[in-house]
Amino acid sequence: MNWIIALALAAVFIVLVMGLFNMMRNGSASRSQNLMRWRVGLQFLAIVIVMLIVWFKGR
Repeated sequence: MNWIIALALAAVFIVLVMGLFNMMRNGSASRSQNLMRWRVGLQFLAIVIVMLIVWFKGR
């Protein structure tokens, strides 16, 4: 189950770095906005996954 958490966190990190890199090189503002929206969605998903795993391990 820990690999699922690692995968979710890696996805968040990758999208965050992509968004920051795009902003630093003065890329498209629309692309940066889309990447940050994806980051927020992936963060939510990562939190849900962590909470579900904690809940299942506690049972």
